[in-house]
Amino acid sequence: MARNGESRLTAKGRATRQRIIEGASAHLRSEAPGTVTLDDIRAITGTSKGQLFHYFPGGKEEILLAVAQFEADRVITDQQPHIDLLGSWEAWSGWRDALVARYRAQGAHCPLAHLMDQVGSTPGAAEVAASLLTRWQRLIRQGIITMQADGLVDPALDADRAAAAFIAGIQGGVQILRSTGDSAHLEAVLDILIDHLRGRVSDRT
Repeated sequence: MARNGESRLTAKGRATRQRIIEGASAHLRSEAPGTVTLDDIRAITGTSKGQLFHYFPGGKEEILLAVAQFEADRVITDQQPHIDLLGSWEAWSGWRDALVARYRAQGAHCPLAHLMDQVGSTPGAAEVAASLLTRWQRLIRQGIITMQADGLVDPALDADRAAAAFIAGIQGGVQILRSTGDSAHLEAVLDILIDHLRGRVSDRT
């Protein structure tokens, strides 16, 4: 499905629009700037003011919202292929390690959080965050269901609630990591929740 502003563009126009989004995203990732202005985005992406408003008629808020969506998509992309393959304990361990490595590398600066601070009151901002969490939880839930089908997790376990616990735990662990630089809390919550999944099948045997 084409997102806001994309359906009316040619293939070349969509590529230019995406280049602006990715350029702004790279800037936010590399320099952790304060409030981003249109002049910043023009300089970063090598585009004129007219071009920016052609591709983003809503101005800066529309650009930053598009970048926020790009960063939200990247949260899931950075967990692949692991999060799509949660069908064994080795796969869950690989996902856990990849997730911890991602957030260790990110450290205190979270581009998505920075963007959401700037567009928090913009229509559509809440939907970006909610959509990310829903997609993330759905992928974890599917992994649990796969494990249940293979007899590796108790089928009586509520997969939705377990996946929700993972999301809540990850979000809390990431917030602490951003504040302290220490991934121990994120690692602990992932380890405990994965052990809980293991224990649910052990309880039945």
